[in-house]
Amino acid sequence: MDEKLSRAIEKRRDDLIALTRELIRFPTINPPGEAYTPCAEYLAQRLQNIGFETQLIRGEGTPGDTDRYPRTNVIARFDGRTHGQTVHFNSHIDVVDTGEGWTVDPFEGVVKDGKVYGRGACDMKGGLAASIIAAEAFLEVYPDFSGAIEISGTVDEESGGFGGVAYLAGKGFFSKPRVDHVIIPEPLNKDRICLGHRGVWWAEIETKGEIAHGSMPFLGDCAVRHMGAVLEAFEKELLPALDRKQTRMPVVPEGARRSTMNINSIHGGQTDDYSGLPSPNVPDSCRLTIDRRFLLEEDIAEVKREVTSILDRLQWERPKFHYNIRDIMEVQPLMTERDAPVVTAVAQGIRAVFGREPDYVISPGTYDQKHIARIGLLHDCIAYGPGILDLAHRPDEYVGIEDMIESAKVMALGLKVLLSGSI
Repeated sequence: MDEKLSRAIEKRRDDLIALTRELIRFPTINPPGEAYTPCAEYLAQRLQNIGFETQLIRGEGTPGDTDRYPRTNVIARFDGRTHGQTVHFNSHIDVVDTGEGWTVDPFEGVVKDGKVYGRGACDMKGGLAASIIAAEAFLEVYPDFSGAIEISGTVDEESGGFGGVAYLAGKGFFSKPRVDHVIIPEPLNKDRICLGHRGVWWAEIETKGEIAHGSMPFLGDCAVRHMGAVLEAFEKELLPALDRKQTRMPVVPEGARRSTMNINSIHGGQTDDYSGLPSPNVPDSCRLTIDRRFLLEEDIAEVKREVTSILDRLQWERPKFHYNIRDIMEVQPLMTERDAPVVTAVAQGIRAVFGREPDYVISPGTYDQKHIARIGLLHDCIAYGPGILDLAHRPDEYVGIEDMIESAKVMALGLKVLLSGSI
């Protein structure tokens, strides 16, 4: 371990805690996109104070972007004394809704038993704070470094990242020659390197029917019953077939090393936003949203055919069965090679801090690496950060203070390797 870097981070312990708490206190709930701008402005000021040049960039025209809820991102850059490689730490500032079951104020940043509690503490404001502290310590110890360090706080990751990293990647902010290496401090545990993620296909299926009076359903055609047939076929045929598929990808947890499909939502008949008595109608439309996660070994065209073949068969077998299907989102699986520069650099940091080999994992769900690879065409990218993945989105979410300190040390050492070539 580089003792100077270690000491520089240790002396910032209180600052790291305070920074994490301040970030949690911005209720950046997505949807709809609350408090994005003040949080981005706070980060910009914090980074300007240590010499970073900053930009606030709005993801104009992206989903959810309005004057009331602008998709405001911050990108900060610190150029070294001479030209060299650029390392970028990217964190999302948005968090999911709090939900029920909290025993502490989710936006207070409560410190208790060596942990900081709050919505986003784990996913991923603790990681963002750790990356800032790592950069500050590195700049103190190695002020004459070559290359550049970038830190970004981006929005909308929880809803796909289109107003954040996707928008910025389209503007060239995540491509060579501007950036060479990207570390995303998602909460995948402090001694693990996440190389990528499974693929995802979101789609909406609609079954059609014919409206009629509910007292005479034989005069209409119930779209909900048609959707029931779809669900039955999925249960009996598709889901067991998916469960038999295995992957060489080191996905965590173990259950995610198979193909999966979640029924995200179903809507049919009476509207959900009406609290009075229902009207006696036969529903003529039913919509089902599916969330299909697939493996590196699978082809997206075949993934879609597995669903549409069932729908086509039902259309043949079932009288009056008609359906529409609409793609919502598709993302290919990603897995950065273990010998990639950013992987080997962070691995050296983990060995130095923890005295053991890192675990190499794949995330069950996607994160913003998908846009960096797909749009930015930059593949030297990983997720590494403090926090326990299982705590994300749950009540009483927290991040361990010691975990943030140790992760900051790993990040600082990764910076040193990538910018100087040695630990």
